[in-house]
Amino acid sequence: MTFDQAVLFALFAAVFGLLLWGRWRYDLVAFAALLAGVVLGVVPAGDAFSGFGHPATLVVALVLIVSAGLVRSGAVFLITRTLVDSARGLGAHIALMGGVGAVLSAFMNNVAALALLMPVDIQTARKAGRAPGLSLMPLSFATILGGMVTLIGTPPNIIISAIREETLGEPFRMFDFAPVGGAAALAGLAFVALIGWRLIPARENAAGASEAQLAPYIAELTVGEESGLIGKRLGELDDEAEKADVAILGLIRDGKRRYGRSVAAILREGDALVIEAEPEALDEFRSALKLDFADAARQEKLTAAGEGLELLELVVPETARIRGRSAQAIGLSWRQSAVLLGISRQGRRITHHIRQTKIEAGDILLLLCPRGRSADVADWLGCLPLAARGLAVTSNDKTWAAIGLFAAAVLAASVGLLYLPVALGLVAVGYVLLKILPVAEIYDHVEWPVVVLLGSMIPLGAALDSSGGTALIAGALTTLTEGLPAWAVLTVLMVVTMTLSDVLNNTATAIVAAPVGIQMADTLGVSPDPFLMAVAVAASAAFLTPIGHKNNTLVLGPGGYRFGDYWRMGLPLEVLVIAVSIPAILVFWPL
Repeated sequence: MTFDQAVLFALFAAVFGLLLWGRWRYDLVAFAALLAGVVLGVVPAGDAFSGFGHPATLVVALVLIVSAGLVRSGAVFLITRTLVDSARGLGAHIALMGGVGAVLSAFMNNVAALALLMPVDIQTARKAGRAPGLSLMPLSFATILGGMVTLIGTPPNIIISAIREETLGEPFRMFDFAPVGGAAALAGLAFVALIGWRLIPARENAAGASEAQLAPYIAELTVGEESGLIGKRLGELDDEAEKADVAILGLIRDGKRRYGRSVAAILREGDALVIEAEPEALDEFRSALKLDFADAARQEKLTAAGEGLELLELVVPETARIRGRSAQAIGLSWRQSAVLLGISRQGRRITHHIRQTKIEAGDILLLLCPRGRSADVADWLGCLPLAARGLAVTSNDKTWAAIGLFAAAVLAASVGLLYLPVALGLVAVGYVLLKILPVAEIYDHVEWPVVVLLGSMIPLGAALDSSGGTALIAGALTTLTEGLPAWAVLTVLMVVTMTLSDVLNNTATAIVAAPVGIQMADTLGVSPDPFLMAVAVAASAAFLTPIGHKNNTLVLGPGGYRFGDYWRMGLPLEVLVIAVSIPAILVFWPL
């Protein structure tokens, strides 16, 4: 072992020890290790920050931006309403979402599949009142498992196929991976849905806890001129209201609140529905039924600026301009181009038209205003903004445009027309040009600690490879397995490949481990195909850490996980994958 190899092995051991300890945040530990590698001379200074421009790092950042665009466009609401029931038990929800994620991952890149389903899972967790961390890791693992089934599901399969073509003259075909990968995926999905999720540490969702302290808003939404609700009874909307977790309290017609809930009333143009809901649920309900924020005149003034809209929550102090007056009386709409959507009054009912209700000190107001005007509106009203909690307005008129762009990018990347980071970058640009995502908010959706973690670890992994550290491991592996039966050699190869994949990028692992597998097959005088198949499955089965696979990295921030959380479910899952894959390989790919 050379000096450089010894230093790098020591650095990796220190990084993983500190990350498992959990006292310091993972991005700080990784970045400090990278700098230590540069100072000690084992990482070239010119390559120190190459990880921040690495495709894996860019894909993680772009996927988070694209996911935000899918949420903002209403695409996630569309999937949630048709597919997911928040009343379903957690195990059943994980089984459903995991199954859908696995099927999607078989026919599209598994990172793109997670990008589509992750916002759906987060929305469902919000509705069910549970922390998203209970279901995001199982969803990530399910999409990784599904990618093992086909050639295009995950990059290691494509690499293994290319190496087979170079070595044996013929690549693996589209579904050659299905017998082994499908068996591993089915067993893994069953484990994740029945047992695995129970092993995830339960933590309180900090965001959810703070939001729970706020009472729901009493709000109004208007039936527009071309609404499909015209002619329907108000009571017919109860099912959609239940799906969105809102309560329809009544109806306002011609400026007057009708008696009771008016469930039998036939809806007309200009009617206003009185609703009790949280802001996100209110926006989902509005998007689902294509309701307007206000009457035609106020809505037109609100959207005239064309820069998009933003939600604002304000607390009314004793000294506020609006205290004791209504939004209509002070001319909120025509003076500030803002609309009062709702009022939260500590659970007390509001019986008047929202814009005609006199505001009291202590009320919390939910306002809609042109993007960039929130500070001016708050100052003019003399109210105090609440801490931002990521509220956004869904652009439901752009739902299919957002889905079409995303689907086109995934298709282009799947058939090789576009490189995946380029395809996702084009989607992000398209979302900005279509005003689905405001350009000022683009970088707010990136989990920067995750980017620093990946950008720091990739150069360290590359240095381990270039220093001969991975070749040293391969040589030791060949010596270790000398004289063992073929199934035992396959098992050792899978264990070592999985271990490498948990430390290195899974693409790099496939490149390093595939030649080792071919060399082992030659030594034993058997077919290399079972060894290549073992490498393909093991390189994708990176479940012990958040850095081995991009999907695990993607859920690290949104799930509120720590570095040491992954092995709890990941270790038994990796053991199960090996136990299922070895017999499947020996049956479907005879030695």
